[in-house]
Amino acid sequence: MLKHLPRLLVIWRICASYRLDTLIPRDAPIPMPIRAALLLLRIHPAWWSTPVLSTYDDGERLRLALQDLGVLFIKLGQLLSTRADLLPPHVIAELSKLQDRVPPFASQELKAIVSNELQGDISQLFSRFDDEPLAAASIAQVHTAALPDGREVIVKVVRPHLQTAIEQDFGLLKMAARWLESRSADLAAFHLLQIVCDYEQVLLGEIDLLQEAANTTRMRNNFPNSPLIYVPEVHHALCTSQVMIAERIYGVPISDKASFQRLGVDPKVLAEKGLTIFFTQVFNHNFFHADMHPGNIYVDVSKPEQPRYIALDCAIMGELSDSDHLTVARLMMAVMQHDFTQLIQIAAQAGWIAPATDTQALTREIRRLLTPMLQKSIDELDFAPILVGILDVARRYHLEIPPQLVLLLKTLVHVEGLGRDLYPALDIWSLGKPLLGQWLSSRLNPAESFKTLMQQTPAMVLGLAELPALVYDSLRGLRQHNAWQEKQWRELQTLHYELAQSRRYDWLALIAVVLGCAGINADGLWSLLGIALIILAVTWRILV
Repeated sequence: MLKHLPRLLVIWRICASYRLDTLIPRDAPIPMPIRAALLLLRIHPAWWSTPVLSTYDDGERLRLALQDLGVLFIKLGQLLSTRADLLPPHVIAELSKLQDRVPPFASQELKAIVSNELQGDISQLFSRFDDEPLAAASIAQVHTAALPDGREVIVKVVRPHLQTAIEQDFGLLKMAARWLESRSADLAAFHLLQIVCDYEQVLLGEIDLLQEAANTTRMRNNFPNSPLIYVPEVHHALCTSQVMIAERIYGVPISDKASFQRLGVDPKVLAEKGLTIFFTQVFNHNFFHADMHPGNIYVDVSKPEQPRYIALDCAIMGELSDSDHLTVARLMMAVMQHDFTQLIQIAAQAGWIAPATDTQALTREIRRLLTPMLQKSIDELDFAPILVGILDVARRYHLEIPPQLVLLLKTLVHVEGLGRDLYPALDIWSLGKPLLGQWLSSRLNPAESFKTLMQQTPAMVLGLAELPALVYDSLRGLRQHNAWQEKQWRELQTLHYELAQSRRYDWLALIAVVLGCAGINADGLWSLLGIALIILAVTWRILV
């Protein structure tokens, strides 16, 4: 706790400076601990000394606070910027600036990083390098340039000292997650600590631009000559963990609806293509873009009648395990078919539901929550209460939510928010059902299964040579495991004995203290004996 105190004091000061407690209505249904924390802001001197209420509106205060708090909070702001159903338009407009308009760091410092990483002078590496940043986000800053052969590129550079800031904030989050899990079985069922740890690794991976370069090329290879999406080419020879050079693209931001209207781009076509891309990434490729805020999505409008998405910033990509991949697909198909009994059966088979759960009651709860969602278009849905309701059901029925699905859920929130903003009348279920059905049919097709088996046969045959050694190692490991279990059992027995002995000592010490207190109330020698008995009992209990 003490090592996190400096960061907690900084967070307290920033939240108090921008008076974030005043952004929440007094009658909002907020849990008491959070409301108490908000009231705590008013104790800080910055709450009274900073005249922010007359200087900035609500949206500006929230944006500036998240910006000052650092990368983790900026990511939260980016997610909120896609939720026009939760926040008013002026707040959404301010939070949208966190997507690519975070204050930049000095271009001279950036050039020094590029020169050092690529081991060359800027004038030799590029025929032109633009000092004005094209975009500045929470993780990196982007400048435009031209290679010596004239090709237009972007130069992406990670902000300095990010890793320390990320690890510091996640240390605080992990401490909070441990505390919450230890006091709530419901939160423990959500694997809160594991989710925090997984997302920490995701963000640490995002500051490794070699990983982003590899992700970008993999995604580009997944969509060769696609009419749906274009992924820029990466110049791998000019990439390091801190610097990435990629093809410069030209397009219209997904949030620029005025340009789409002026150019005659059909928002329905654009929305349907976006949903098709999402389903294709999740189910056909099992490799999906997991940071789909509007700042990362552009549209190629060179052919307005056939708009094509442009994917940027492939730092955070998601993959599911083979079993979870199939489970998620089957769950979504069951939802689209309104088969809630099948939905619960699939979740139970995946081990997400405890054996003693009343599945009939759970089925009724899920049907009550999801049926309205399946009969309305996006513009008629209030997504937030549905999500809160599902999480509440999961809490009450102690459902096990696999941590690896968090990125997929985050992506679904982004997709739903973008779809709502782009084309509110989009029918997700009518479009998604045939795409999902086609994937499931190919996945469960015996011919495809046989083809996969034949592809794996050579590796299986080569592995037969190692079979005797593997059998021997397995038997030896089993024997060692049994020996380890026996040792653990003996240690547990010893610990049990020591605990029982300790409890007996505690009772003896307590009796001695009680007798000593009784002696103190007497006169003369008995009082001195009582004091001596108490001192003796406490000293003995500390030493033994």
